[in-house]
Amino acid sequence: MSLNSEIFKTVDSIPKSYWKSLNCTNNIYYSPEFLKAFEIANTDIEFNYLFILKDGEAVAFANTQIVTIGIETITKNIAMSHKLRSIVNNLFCNNHIKVLFCGNVFLSGEYGTFLKEGEPKVETFKAIAKAVKKLYRCKRLSTIFIKDFEDESLYITDHLKSFDYASMHVEPNMIIYLDSTWKSFEDYTSALKSKYRVKANRADAKSDVLESKLLSKEDIKMYLGELQALYQNTIDNADFNAQILNLNTYTHLKNTYKDNFIVKGYFLDGKLVGFLSAMQNGDHLDAHFIGIDYSNNKEYAIYPRILNDYVRLGIETKSSQINLGRTASEIKSTLGAQPKTLTCYCRHKYGLPNKVLKPFIKNVHIKTFKQHQPFK
Repeated sequence: MSLNSEIFKTVDSIPKSYWKSLNCTNNIYYSPEFLKAFEIANTDIEFNYLFILKDGEAVAFANTQIVTIGIETITKNIAMSHKLRSIVNNLFCNNHIKVLFCGNVFLSGEYGTFLKEGEPKVETFKAIAKAVKKLYRCKRLSTIFIKDFEDESLYITDHLKSFDYASMHVEPNMIIYLDSTWKSFEDYTSALKSKYRVKANRADAKSDVLESKLLSKEDIKMYLGELQALYQNTIDNADFNAQILNLNTYTHLKNTYKDNFIVKGYFLDGKLVGFLSAMQNGDHLDAHFIGIDYSNNKEYAIYPRILNDYVRLGIETKSSQINLGRTASEIKSTLGAQPKTLTCYCRHKYGLPNKVLKPFIKNVHIKTFKQHQPFK
């Protein structure tokens, strides 16, 4: 099977026939409109779109971004010895490094590569790995990170190890599987054990003073500065974040996807103190970024209310599941979310530093958490 690759730097330059051949755009995350929203709003990121071709027809796609990250941002929250941390920091000169991400750096989940139905998956995925190698050879960067693969895909993606990648687990996606008989939030809470039902109701009671509002495209533009600041608060409280999203992306997503893209604001005495965002993708509801005024979070239960409202939105949209994303896994499990394991692959561009990097990757341990079982 003869496969070759083609790389595009903008969504608009990709031939429409490639999307048609792949037949992938019914999934919003593989649609050119979705990808373009991120491209045009985040001009500090270098985007590349890889296509694998067979006889001139597209049979696979990969989405990549080149971003700059401080090495200490990566190592400070990873369990390892002080000596190993020093070696890794010194290896990168305690500096910022350019990282090539294959996969969407702003999404948690398997949304970075697409293999056409009916094509030999292993051979096609290896062709993507070769195309990524071709891309990083001609770029000034140091590390390649290919993300996020579910367990069912590992028989394909583990072939990256033959390209000298090391695998690592990252925090799981937390998924709530919704019962089709739930027609309201009260139906959902009725299915909870008593202490978890009390917890959910308490969050609603404490946040009752907040005014909530679904934001239109015009609202997003009006509150863009406040939204960005609240989002920055959550980034500053996170253990690790590869890249900060320019929330002007949301105006483009709202303009394109209308009611399928949801941004909800929470106001206290007329001031925006929190927001959630979500995308309806088929019968799945996916939580995107949130923003919180932490000075008011404890008193008014802003974050617990946001989690409750994700459940409400899932039920209202008749979704089969809600992907609450990574982080705060234990809290999300109290709402009934179950972990879905994700595996990533990493390597240094050059052979010798990669030998040093591999023990570092093996020492990466995700945070453990108590998995609650809140349903009766």
